[in-house]
Amino acid sequence: MIISMTGFGRGEATNNGYAATVEIKSLNSRYLDITTRLPQRLQDKELELKEILQQYINRGKLNINIHVAEIDNGQPHIIVDEIKVKAYTNLLQQVQKVAGITDSISLRDISTFGDIFITQEETEEILELKWTIAKEALTTAIESLIAMRTREGNQLKKDLLERLESINGNLGDVEVISNGRVEELRARLKERIVQLLGDEDFDRDRLEMEVAVLADKMDITEEIVRMRAHIKFFIEAIEQPEAAGRRLNFLTQEMNRELNTIGSKANHSEIAHHVVRSKETLEQIREQVQNVE
Repeated sequence: MIISMTGFGRGEATNNGYAATVEIKSLNSRYLDITTRLPQRLQDKELELKEILQQYINRGKLNINIHVAEIDNGQPHIIVDEIKVKAYTNLLQQVQKVAGITDSISLRDISTFGDIFITQEETEEILELKWTIAKEALTTAIESLIAMRTREGNQLKKDLLERLESINGNLGDVEVISNGRVEELRARLKERIVQLLGDEDFDRDRLEMEVAVLADKMDITEEIVRMRAHIKFFIEAIEQPEAAGRRLNFLTQEMNRELNTIGSKANHSEIAHHVVRSKETLEQIREQVQNVE
């Protein structure tokens, strides 16, 4: 199964006056690399967040941004410190008495003391509620991300199969050219050696053996068979349900090695052209495989 490593997912969730938004961006990476941005009070949930992601995603550079906020209901998020209000009122009354001021104490006078207002602290219950909502939004974002990566993976699969078919076609042409070529090479080598040696006495059995060895060194049948086997394994890896990126990358290296060997052993200009075209296509496959999970 082919799944792309690039994609984007977004999820939202609300509950009991709070809303969470999660966005995930995914890029290529050899391993699973997770970067998170969490609300300050939820920083201790980073490890749990990564464990959740590891259940669904094997490879890729992930950037996760989680935002949780209270839904605006028109109510202030602060309370009045009644103890301090009473204390400052008494203090102002003492100042009045000492200074001989008869004006009454106003709200403006008391509100000049900024610390009479207290921001409401988040209780453990509220923090747990926020994390529950965040996880719900995270699940939606992951599903959205996987759906997008799967769609792109299907496009990659189609492209890879078309390019493999092109390489298969080149191999077929190489086989046609190379059929019977070993016997032809053996005959030409024997004829050339006899011409060079003339009527001189030589060991004909040894000559046959040396010619056979030289001809075998130019035989590319084994390389073509291994190349087709690699292509077969490549297609099987594409179709299997597990992540195939690493295996596909290895197979492209092996195919490149076989093509290099075919080109060097064949010593034939037309075969060399087919090998060059195949290597160009294989390089395009290798680039595409870098994006496969």
